[in-house]
Amino acid sequence: MAAFFTDDEYAVVEAACERLIPTDEDPGAAEARVVDYIDGLLGAFATDPPRIWAGGPFSGRAGGGDNGFERFIPLTALDELAWRTRIEGSQGRPEREFNGPVVGLQQRYRDGIDALGADFVTAKPDEQGARLRANPEFTSLLYEHACEGMYGAPEYGGNQGLVGWRYIGFEGDTQPRGFTDAEVSGP
Repeated sequence: MAAFFTDDEYAVVEAACERLIPTDEDPGAAEARVVDYIDGLLGAFATDPPRIWAGGPFSGRAGGGDNGFERFIPLTALDELAWRTRIEGSQGRPEREFNGPVVGLQQRYRDGIDALGADFVTAKPDEQGARLRANPEFTSLLYEHACEGMYGAPEYGGNQGLVGWRYIGFEGDTQPRGFTDAEVSGP
C-alpha cells in the first residue's frame, strides 16, 4: 500500500523511474523498487515516528546485532518543522514561511506527474523520453530521488534485495565485524 501516491501516480512514477534507470544486463529502478523509496519519502509523516532517520547502530546484515535500522528515530520539534516544510511545503503557515513560501516535494511531484500525463505508463518509449525531457526540473528531481532509492539503505524503501549495492560492488554497512553488541556498546 502506498504511503503518498495514488495507484495511478505510483504507476507513472514507477514507469518514469524505469526510463531513468532502466533494466538491462544489470538491475534497474524496477528491481530496486525505487518508487517505494520515493513514496516513503513523500509519505514519511504517515507513520509515527516519521520515516526520516533510521536508527542503528547496526543493520544486522553483516552478522552480530539486531537490525536497529528498522526502527526510526523520533524527530525533535525543529526537525519535524524543517522536514514537514521540505516535504509538505509551507502551506501558508507562518511557522513554515520564515524564509518565504515553500513548494514542498509532494506538490512538486503532483505537478510533475500531471505534466507527464496520465497516459505516461502506456506511452511509447520515445514519447516517454520526450515528456521527461520537456520537464527538466521534475526529471532532475525524480532522477535524484531514483538514485537515492537505487543506492541508499534498503530500510528507506528502495535498494530492495541490495541490488543497487551489488551492482556497484558496495559491501554496504559491514559493521560489526566479529564484535558482539556488548563489546561495541559496553563501557
